[in-house]
Amino acid sequence: MGGRCYLDWNASAPLRPEARDAMIAAMDVLGNPSSIHGEGRAAKTIVERARGQVADAFGAASADIIFTSGATEAAALGLKGRQLLSGGVEHDCVDIWTEKKLECDSTGWVSVDLPAKSTLQAVNSETGVVQDLPGGLALSDFVQAFGKLPVGFDWTGVEMAMITAHKIGGPKGAGALVARKGIKVAAQIKGGGHEMGRRAGTENVIGIAGFGAAAKAAARDLSAGLWEQVTELRDAFEARILDAAPDVLIFAKDVARLPNTSCFAVPGWRGETQVMQMDLAGFAVSAGSACSSGKVKSSRVLVAMGYDDMVAGSAIRVSIGPDTTKDELMRFADTWLNQYKRTKAKAA
Repeated sequence: MGGRCYLDWNASAPLRPEARDAMIAAMDVLGNPSSIHGEGRAAKTIVERARGQVADAFGAASADIIFTSGATEAAALGLKGRQLLSGGVEHDCVDIWTEKKLECDSTGWVSVDLPAKSTLQAVNSETGVVQDLPGGLALSDFVQAFGKLPVGFDWTGVEMAMITAHKIGGPKGAGALVARKGIKVAAQIKGGGHEMGRRAGTENVIGIAGFGAAAKAAARDLSAGLWEQVTELRDAFEARILDAAPDVLIFAKDVARLPNTSCFAVPGWRGETQVMQMDLAGFAVSAGSACSSGKVKSSRVLVAMGYDDMVAGSAIRVSIGPDTTKDELMRFADTWLNQYKRTKAKAA
């Protein structure tokens, strides 16, 4: 028997050693990055080094990176006052600022007719569906795509993008809005001239240092092909589940998906029940976006894809990473299948 097994990487990835080391080193730097004395310049050097690391990993220019407290703040910074259109599959932090008028089909694919007036996520956090982003798109949520798929902000044609540190092994509480040169960003937090006048407040030097180090390490892992191995492991897991539970629904199985994500349901077996059962057995999985967990409701994403409340309320998400082992994932599969058989027997 093994110890606890973490299978919820889309909620938050484990902290990378590189990020931890960079953060510990930054703790010893005294100055405020806005100060012009030596101590201030040392802190500013950390911030600008991280800005370059994040930009390089995302295929953007350093001047495009606006550091924020995370993707939720980045969404507000990019979306407030813009009245953009969206589909029903966006993360809550995007959904709340937009008009839900874009059509979504049963695979999770969203149609965009007016890119300059629309926002569309690069990848869905629940199903892993990868969208085909149109050129000239006003804003895109790259939170799940960054570090897991080969993307380059410069060649997407997207005007603005959101990214965050803790999905790639950096710390929680650090993120960025990436805005192409010439795109005006009106500061929502006003005060000093921080972040080139686009986001006031003393920069989170420690968190930003961890973000930069995590971005550099994530780009290295992506180039090394680690996420291709994750895809193989995910596919083997799904084959194991389908072989023993033929009535399971694996959402978006036949379209392009994030390498690490498996979202599936057995209609009638509530998602939150499964999460609790697996937690008691030593496995951490989720019933959807971490920002919606703890709320007994159906997945808004799956409802937008056309599934009824019973199916949408029965889904769980398993999301893994390069550190996940085959033994861990198959041990989860066996545990889940044992509970599946008991649930089926009780319903018979």
